[in-house]
Amino acid sequence: MRNKEHFTLGKFKHKYLADLLSNLEIQDNRVIMGSKIGEDAAVIDIPGENYLVVKTDPITFATDQIGYYIVNINVNDLVCTGAKPKWFQSTILLPEENTTEELVEGIFTDIHNTCKSMRITVIGGHTEITPNLDRPLIIGSLLGEVKKEKLVLTSGAEPGDALILTKGIFIEGTCIIGREKQNELLKHNYDLSFIERCKNYLYKPGISVYKEALLANKHFKIKAMHDPTEGGIYTAIAEMTIASNTGAYIEEKKIIILPEPKILSKIFDLNPYNTISSGSLLIAVNQKDSSNVIDLLRKNKIVSEQIGTFVSKDKGLKVKKSNGKKSLLKYSETDEITKIF
Repeated sequence: MRNKEHFTLGKFKHKYLADLLSNLEIQDNRVIMGSKIGEDAAVIDIPGENYLVVKTDPITFATDQIGYYIVNINVNDLVCTGAKPKWFQSTILLPEENTTEELVEGIFTDIHNTCKSMRITVIGGHTEITPNLDRPLIIGSLLGEVKKEKLVLTSGAEPGDALILTKGIFIEGTCIIGREKQNELLKHNYDLSFIERCKNYLYKPGISVYKEALLANKHFKIKAMHDPTEGGIYTAIAEMTIASNTGAYIEEKKIIILPEPKILSKIFDLNPYNTISSGSLLIAVNQKDSSNVIDLLRKNKIVSEQIGTFVSKDKGLKVKKSNGKKSLLKYSETDEITKIF
């Protein structure tokens, strides 16, 4: 008899989730990719030259600019399959207290404008006032299309492939803390200019990977892509290896941590490698293409760096620390940012 699961904030433990997913039966043979750890979107075969790609995700930490967040975090997972986002809908749950016309109209406007910027059509959803909520919650659902020959799956990574990271890490976590924890930062004697820089991580370097994912997939044979969300970059790398049945060797000094995330890590005692990081993109490519992919991204003003290599599963998941020592790569499905919420 299996021990009872101890639940914590954030994602389910991978083993427990894998057990749950193993009981799901695919009833329709048109499903190319269904529920699987590391695969963040479903793929369905439809008549013609394209696959239909479907994604759903909530926003649970952020409240400020929540409409912008909800579109982008769904777009990120969908474009990691190589698909272009097309149709968006959302379920918007609002608290009994503090819901105003300004709040509602702001959310609707943010969703509409963000979708419009990426030529996504809002096709519907549901909105209600919900009991026992202390802040707005939104669950998004996004559909898109990809040419069948350009489909990218997380499970596509193979031993010997290079692993590239764009922008750096702790991007989403930085803007969430800046927007949700301003008073705490002021108490730590950080001025408004620092807080504004943290808030602006939403846009620069930005939580969207729309540009780099579609750009890389247009010009190269991409083996796999993944968007580091809850659990940060190390959990995302682990998910890539689980999906592809591989291991990985990572050089920690190659992972970019920008100035504001470094400061926030110290203030709140957060491990930046395990903190929510939408805006970063992990790309697996054949080693011979790695430098060319990096050159393409950099020419388009997207910071990128090869941070490691996929290896055979038996070699495990390891990291070379900045001090030169090698160790097992430690990750957690529970995001570091939950410590402060």
